[in-house]
Order: sequence, then structure tokens, then C-alpha cells
Amino acid sequence: MNMHSFRRAAGVAWFSALVGVIFLIGLVGQSPTVTDRVYSDAQAARGQQLYKTQCMACHGEALEGVVGPPLAGSGFLSAWSARSLAELVDKIEKTMPPQQPGSVSRQQATDLTAYFLSAGKFPSGQTELASAALGRITFPAAQASPASSASASSFAVAGNLAQLMRGVTFPNANILFNVQVKDPGKEKPAMPIPFDYVLWGSTVYYGWQAVDQAALALVETAPLFLLPGRRCENGRPVPIDRADWKQYTAALMDVGRAAYKAAQTRDVDAVVKVADRLNESCANCHKVYRDGAREGNTAGATRCQ
Repeated sequence: MNMHSFRRAAGVAWFSALVGVIFLIGLVGQSPTVTDRVYSDAQAARGQQLYKTQCMACHGEALEGVVGPPLAGSGFLSAWSARSLAELVDKIEKTMPPQQPGSVSRQQATDLTAYFLSAGKFPSGQTELASAALGRITFPAAQASPASSASASSFAVAGNLAQLMRGVTFPNANILFNVQVKDPGKEKPAMPIPFDYVLWGSTVYYGWQAVDQAALALVETAPLFLLPGRRCENGRPVPIDRADWKQYTAALMDVGRAAYKAAQTRDVDAVVKVADRLNESCANCHKVYRDGAREGNTAGATRCQ
């Protein structure tokens, strides 16, 4: 080989090696997904046996959902779109089954997750799903359907802003604030005597389940603050086009999501920290659109201005 041919061959080899390194770096930088053979068949089989004894009554023989939500299929994948396996395992370990949360070990929760992946037709591999890898492995991102992108404007306004907040936002925020003074994991509320439907309701959905639901209620209902046609208590239109009003609404949704995530840990201190954020979020909006809009002794005369 002459010198020219040698240099050319060496250049090709060097370029091929560089491309290979770049390709490997790209693979390392990518987060694995549930399609990357992240569990073993043996692990899924263990999870299936546990599922039959612990989960099937609520979630169905085919994971289709009965009392509880589905654990396979489009509904399940939509709910867990782009989320990590760590979130799913945490939920199982710390909140399931609802009547006895915390009775499932971390390893059992991981085995159950392997079974869900197997039932969802995600391919298995030779290595078991390990706790240390859960945070790096994600579900595929679901494609939004046309129905899911429907605007809130398709709903008709029924109440004014004060009624909406007092009926939905206020009581659910107070459930979160109450974690600051009462541990949701303590004793079940007693049946009221004499009977009272409101007090009785707190004996059905109570404790951490009530905290979960309150956080989600804030996330789901805050966008109703932006519904066209909504009016303030004094009859003025809600300022849905103002940037700060949109910002305050988004902040409430964000803190609701944070509260739900914290509640899933079943850690009082974690929820208390978010409750402080919730208090700040409410106060920031109230200073502008409620407290700061009072003139003289007529409370609310210029609210939402």
C-alpha cells in the first residue's frame, strides 16, 4: 500500500470510529423506555401471582379495571404517558391497596409493574427490573386525541366566580391545609351520631384518599376560572384575558399537581411544604383581585376589576 492509500484508509477508519463513538454517546444520553426489555418473564410471573391475590378484585382479571382503574390498554397508557416507572412503583408501594396502604413491599410493587408491562405486550428481556433503574425508564408519550383537545368553552357557565371558589376551591384547599394540623394517616373518623350526611361522607373517603382527591380537584377545576362568560360576584366579567389572571390560575394548577405528587409519598412533611406554597399562591391572587379591590366598607364592590 502506498502512502496515499494508507492515509485514505486510516482516514476512513478514523471517521468510522468517530461515528461509532457519537452513536454510542447518543444512546447513553437517551432515557430507556418500557419498550427496551426492562423486565424478565420470571419477574412478571411473580407479579402475576401477587396480582391475583392482591389486585384482581378491584382491577379485573384482565387488568381492564373494575372498581379501580385499568392497568393495561390505552386508558392506562394515557394516564401514565411519558411518566417514569418510579412513579408507578411508588404509587403501588405507598397507596395500594386503598384499604391497607403500605402493605406491598418495594420489590412486590416492582414485580407487579413487570406484570403490567408483560400484559401490555411490552417485550421482556434477560434482566429483572430493578429499583435503582425505575426513575430512568419511562412510558411512551401518548398521542393526544381530538376529543382531548376540546376547549373548555364548550361548557356553559352556571355560577359566578365566588360560588365556584367557595363550592370547590375553598373546601379542597382546606383539606390540604388541614394536613398541617392533622395526620391523614391516623384513625378513621367515627360514624356520626346523630346521623349527618356531610360528616358521614368523611368516613367513606377520608385520610390520605381525601388529600389525593382534593389536590386533583384543584388541578381539574382551576381552568374553570378562565371559562368565557364567567362573572365575578358583583357582576363584572372575570378578567380571563389578563396575563396575571392566567398566571395565577396556572400557579394554582401547578401547586395542585405538586400536592398530589407529595400526597403519594404519604409523608406529612412533604404535603405541609406544598400547603405553604398553596397558601402563597392563593394570597398572591387575593391581594390583586379580592383584598386589594375593597373600597370603603363595601367588600367586593370592585372585585375582579
